[in-house]
Amino acid sequence: MRKYTYILTCLTALLLVWVVVACEKGDIDRTFEGPYFVRFTDTTLTYKESYNQPITIRVHNAGPQIDQPVTINYTVSGTAREGKDYVFQTTKGTVTIPAKQSFGEIKLKLINNANNILESQTVVLTLTGVTPNSLQVGLGKEGIIGKTMTFTIQDDCLFSGSYTGARQNGAYVNLLQITPATASRANIDISSLDCKTYTIANWNIGLEDIFGFTASKPTFTFVDNLDNSLTILPQSSAELGGDTLSGSGSWNPQNRQISLNLRWKALFRTQAGKDTTILVTFPFTFTPQ
Repeated sequence: MRKYTYILTCLTALLLVWVVVACEKGDIDRTFEGPYFVRFTDTTLTYKESYNQPITIRVHNAGPQIDQPVTINYTVSGTAREGKDYVFQTTKGTVTIPAKQSFGEIKLKLINNANNILESQTVVLTLTGVTPNSLQVGLGKEGIIGKTMTFTIQDDCLFSGSYTGARQNGAYVNLLQITPATASRANIDISSLDCKTYTIANWNIGLEDIFGFTASKPTFTFVDNLDNSLTILPQSSAELGGDTLSGSGSWNPQNRQISLNLRWKALFRTQAGKDTTILVTFPFTFTPQ
């Protein structure tokens, strides 16, 4: 039995030696020598049509930086309509990676044509060629990895988006004294899940000192009456100290501007220490950015 065990051990050792000898040093230490390729950094992106900033789509060289510009050609397809749903802010069909850099950029700008139809459109970009020809387009079989990028534009509700808001002088009753002034603020957000009830955030333009609430971005809701008129139903929240908000408003279909008359009902303590109720109406206008 020992004899057979010894023979088996020897054969195993010889087999290992043969494997090591058979694997040449070049096979073990071989490094990747190309070809290198270019590809889209992201193969999918999704934005709402109300997003109003330029959107960057990046193409990168997945190999070492080279001493000359890399020019990449691409085609455009999809269901979105150029000029109606989006526009190119860079040269359509070509993107360049500058010399000694790794990334090139395609820039799109969305067009907010919100119509309360919550669907989506796509912009499909496909890389078709690259110069210099020492590079190739995409990785893997037939260069499929990173060759195509699908950009999805989500439809948004009619009033959704970013606005610049302005507050005009407020009318007042009872004991509240307000120094006549106007104020404005950018990046006010209006959003909706059903295109009927909208939430407005970051709207408290110059009112923090008047009412002393601590919320940095309080919210309230208003309702689209489907006839260009708006209603702020009575509502209160802890972030506003329990004060009640209500009011009305309108939407201008020509310039897409929203006007709201916000009626604020609050408990106010006089200098004499007496509690009283105040009613204040603030006119606001919100203009799409």
